[in-house]
Amino acid sequence: MGTEPTDLHELLRSLRVWDPAVTELPPFDPATAPGDPLTLFTRWFAEAVAAGQREPHTVSLATADAEGLPDVRVVMLHGADEDGWSFATHSGSRKGRHLAARPCAALVFYWPVLGRQVRVRGPVAVAPAEEAQADLHARSAGALAAALTGRQSEELGSPAELARASEAAWERAGREPEAPVPSWTLYRLRPDEVEFFQGDARRRHVRLSYRRAEDAEGGWRTRLLWP
Repeated sequence: MGTEPTDLHELLRSLRVWDPAVTELPPFDPATAPGDPLTLFTRWFAEAVAAGQREPHTVSLATADAEGLPDVRVVMLHGADEDGWSFATHSGSRKGRHLAARPCAALVFYWPVLGRQVRVRGPVAVAPAEEAQADLHARSAGALAAALTGRQSEELGSPAELARASEAAWERAGREPEAPVPSWTLYRLRPDEVEFFQGDARRRHVRLSYRRAEDAEGGWRTRLLWP
């Protein structure tokens, strides 16, 4: 028996955003927000973890190629501190090539369990190679095996080719847990702007934007945005 075709538009209309059964929309008073976005991000991230948000450290990364055409994919946050929000990839991957040509990017975190988004945008710098290797070797054996497999974004001839390369990489990762991966690169996005979005059941969403001040002190200025 065949399955009935799905009407995408009907399916979309049947879905709810922020179903009360799984989502709690906490109040957010921007007047009580800290003076810098990193402090607020750290607080919101911890609250997303405590609320049971799955994979809260996954983040959409947007880059542009040399012609300015945008691209986006989901990566994993490796850290956030005064030097910026960190993620990693191979320098020869598509996003690595994009960042070499246009070293700016944007990130967006979405935590639906709390109806929250965080958007981060600014220039991207490459961390020292020794920091990238230390970051990689602090991760799981699977992360090292994936990095050793390499050739990210290149055309793949067949699944069997990937299986052979992956098996060899897993074997080496087990044998050499400190094996170097020269192409593995740690990037840091130092934001010019960070926006915090808190959803509201009556659609009176709160949007608080931090913009880096242009003065020598390098502080932050905040403003509210219409939803």
